[in-house]
Amino acid sequence: MRDGPTARVADHDEALPPPGWGRSGSTATPGARALWIFAAIAMLLVVGRLWVAPAIAAESLDAWATIFVAICVQALPFLVFGVTLSAAITAFVPPSFFNRVLPRRPAAAVPAAAVAGAVLPGCECASVPVAGGLMARGVAPAAALTFLLAAPAINPVVLVATAVAFPRDPEMVLGRFLASIVVAVLAGWLWLRFGKGEWLRIPRPATDGIGRWERFRQAMRHDIMHAGGFLVVGGLAAATINVIVPANWVSGVAGIPWLSVLTLAVLAVLMSICSEADAFVAASLTQFSPTAKLAFLVVGPMVDLKLIALQAGIFGPRFAVRFVPLTFVLAVAVSALVGWMLW
Repeated sequence: MRDGPTARVADHDEALPPPGWGRSGSTATPGARALWIFAAIAMLLVVGRLWVAPAIAAESLDAWATIFVAICVQALPFLVFGVTLSAAITAFVPPSFFNRVLPRRPAAAVPAAAVAGAVLPGCECASVPVAGGLMARGVAPAAALTFLLAAPAINPVVLVATAVAFPRDPEMVLGRFLASIVVAVLAGWLWLRFGKGEWLRIPRPATDGIGRWERFRQAMRHDIMHAGGFLVVGGLAAATINVIVPANWVSGVAGIPWLSVLTLAVLAVLMSICSEADAFVAASLTQFSPTAKLAFLVVGPMVDLKLIALQAGIFGPRFAVRFVPLTFVLAVAVSALVGWMLW
């Protein structure tokens, strides 16, 4: 129970309107804003159903809906499982674990970090802050960056999802593993050789004092909402490409080997799909060659729009403008080489 002048002031303050009361744009609560957004989306859907849908052939609309639902339904279990494991590693694996398992020599720590990324699942959204935490605790930056690239690309969840998405093409799983781990190791070694300390902003160790279960809950909530949203966007884009883009244009691009590889590599950057779900989107792009699809699967978990933003925010823009082009060029080149060897 509160008493005294301080309590009376606090009670009086609680009775006052909010500071922004009566100002333009501040009267709506978050719940009211969400209601207005939902109403606007519903109105757009109604307008689209009444005016846009009749102008689209029924066969095309059915095909679009079938592709979109199939991609989301197939990918969702792997997405949830991968996000759960990623959140568990973030919350329950102590940072000292990586210092114990990685060699002290940076050149040897780079491939060891790639192997650790293959064993420990994690989505690309979580790999950037995890790599920052490793650097803050003394892990060599080259090794931490190798883990950043390898963990979301070749962990067991991603490889199993790739096998399910390509049941008749087991070479895709092998190609994804080989190309991704080679890119991660090469990027780490190149940064170790040519990278400069002033290009990289190493984060400070976190001291938030949050409990493990609360950290797990927050990581799970953030990753499932973030990755789930990108899965929906990726499914929409893939379905639209398959239905709306003219077949002769797609065939023309897909028929030129180097252009098809570069097209799907750029598409992976723009679509920014979670690595646990990108294989199902790649499998739906039936017009393109296996090598082009491999480039899509290798580039996506290592270079996309959300990763560029995360890397620039955590490690600084001077790092991002150097590391992102390096990773993209390595991913495209190694994917083309591995694809040439397998198909």
